[in-house]
Amino acid sequence: GARVMKISAAEAKEMMDTQEVIIVDVRTQAEFDEAYISNAILIPNESIEGEPKELTDKDALILVYCRSGNRSAQAAQKLVDLGYVNVYDFGGIIDWPYEIVN
Repeated sequence: GARVMKISAAEAKEMMDTQEVIIVDVRTQAEFDEAYISNAILIPNESIEGEPKELTDKDALILVYCRSGNRSAQAAQKLVDLGYVNVYDFGGIIDWPYEIVN
């Protein structure tokens, strides 16, 4: 079956630059409001119980991040368990060396 793929910030950035991806921020609204990665959509980890309404395509390339990597690992696993097949966890925004929106 599908499993979560753990990738680096550099690998995530390359995918963002070269492929059609959905970037999912699983932090809180307050954290998101402070700074986020460009084009990310906010789906807090705590809110993922059923399929998120924002993620309609189970085959989409989904890149997940949080603050430090804990919640992204949890959320990515939840998405895989819900049937999403291309879920990549690239850890925390604290380790993101590229541009952010703030």
